Amino acid sequence: MPLSRIDPARHAALFAAKAERFRREFAAFGLPELQLFASAPLGYRLRAEFRMWHTGPCIDYAMFDSADSRRAILIQDFPPAADAIRALMPRLRERLLADETLRRRLFQTEFLATLKGGVLLSLIYHRRLDADWETAAHQAAADFGIHIIGRSRGQRIVIGNDWLEEEIRVDGRCLRYRQIESGFTQPNGGINRAMLGWARARAAGLGGDLLELYCGNGNFTVALAPLFGKIFATELSKPSTSAARCNLEVNGIRNVALARMASGEVSEALAGARPFRRLKDIDLGAFRFSTLFVDPPRAGLDAATLELARGFDNVLYISCNPVTLRENLAALVGSHRIAAAAAFDQFPYTDHLESGLLLERRGNRNP
Repeated sequence: MPLSRIDPARHAALFAAKAERFRREFAAFGLPELQLFASAPLGYRLRAEFRMWHTGPCIDYAMFDSADSRRAILIQDFPPAADAIRALMPRLRERLLADETLRRRLFQTEFLATLKGGVLLSLIYHRRLDADWETAAHQAAADFGIHIIGRSRGQRIVIGNDWLEEEIRVDGRCLRYRQIESGFTQPNGGINRAMLGWARARAAGLGGDLLELYCGNGNFTVALAPLFGKIFATELSKPSTSAARCNLEVNGIRNVALARMASGEVSEALAGARPFRRLKDIDLGAFRFSTLFVDPPRAGLDAATLELARGFDNVLYISCNPVTLRENLAALVGSHRIAAAAAFDQFPYTDHLESGLLLERRGNRNP
């Protein structure tokens, strides 16, 4: 996003405009009153990445002009980033300027922070990392009180941990997560808390068992588990699946069966089309599904998953792309109606809008 757009005075008006556009685009589907969840105007991003721009012995953080991808814009500060990231950025730059071992052929920096506190820094190089680099990185990690990962082709050196502990308080519960360096995490911590709370409020009282696709690191799984008898959760990414297992364990959750599967494979498994070795310890016949929860990538749901969704009394859908959400909703509107809707300002000052829908099977009324 252009840094010139980051103006807290315009924050509320920009979100209102995005929400109004969403109302117009979904009005034909009988959209109910839209709940709005605004982001903090500054300091909301728990992830940030920058190219590193070298000019002789100098080095700067850089972003690229959206109108000209070859034009680098050097930056000193990034107001959307969490306070811990903003505080580290100038200290890291000073260290890089003073230490040629850390600076040499550094291509990119990636910052991961949490609401709980702490930072994991990834340094990506166009050279092989040696013992001198490890010594310098260990000292920087100790001085800054952070974890550091060095990456180059065929190398991954971890100084400390390759994950951070996160804690999110929702409805009186403290949800604990391991946020891993290589896995997806929600970038806006405050909005993530709002999405978890909204999903729990919509799921309360639905009863039965839950099928969750695209569960990632268990972000929603951990929050929703107490509201259902059992959950069958699936995720294709191996690192995210491993993180989800860890997060279920650390939260003491015992009613979730987790499998590494694509959404299309889940449809085949439930239909009994073919056996899956990954399900040898999971009895799908023991589940009494009432609700489908999906948080798909920007491409939305494929045809097989849409057909699967038609068989559920309730579908909770978190979307990061209104275009594919509209297409998916058009395929489901014959069988389901929108019972609740929300808009989440995950990325302020951009055109991006995250949304949530609760779809209820037509003719069905939940108690």
